[in-house]
Amino acid sequence: MNKERIKIDIVSDVACPWCYVGKKHFEKALENMKDLDLEVNWKPFQLDPTIPENGLERETYLRNKFGSKERVDGMMERLKSFGEQVDIEFNDMNRIPNTRKMHNLMHVASEKGFANELKEAFFEGYFEKSLNMADDDIILDIAERFGWTRDEANAIMDDEEISYLVNQEIRDVQNRGVTGVPFFILNDQYGVSGAQPPEVLENWIRETKKELQKEEA
Repeated sequence: MNKERIKIDIVSDVACPWCYVGKKHFEKALENMKDLDLEVNWKPFQLDPTIPENGLERETYLRNKFGSKERVDGMMERLKSFGEQVDIEFNDMNRIPNTRKMHNLMHVASEKGFANELKEAFFEGYFEKSLNMADDDIILDIAERFGWTRDEANAIMDDEEISYLVNQEIRDVQNRGVTGVPFFILNDQYGVSGAQPPEVLENWIRETKKELQKEEA
């Protein structure tokens, strides 16, 4: 039973800074769980699907969402402090993007086995390099690093069938009660929300595994 595979679905959005922190925490937790057989999958989520495809101006969007420049500045300082603890250098983001096209690429990357690396590239580009992820050319520059031609990546980004599948996945996790991200789901049954510390994630996975073993005994 010790090596029985455990499936972990990580629900996140590229435009969510706490999802980036949560990714780093989870990777740290993985270092202490090499005795477990874990299958890790990335699941899409959109914090704001109403954002136009050319994005929105950052300061105005955040001020409207959170109430004041002072509150936004305070949140950014807190975020930067958390980032320093996990080797993320948060910088002021560029335009706020609609993340649908990136989720399309993530969907195909999941099938091809490099979703984790692509997710990292998107996070790093947006939060650390302050790239304009609402610009298709910027996304295509990143996609090329993973072996896609620009035409191939562009076709995936605009593929209505893939967009439909991504939206279905988003609706599925919402129907399970997921309203915020990051959110971790174990074996389609157990969930924990937020950018939890590595030790909390490890303990949750190990304790949940024990509960599953009791149910199967």
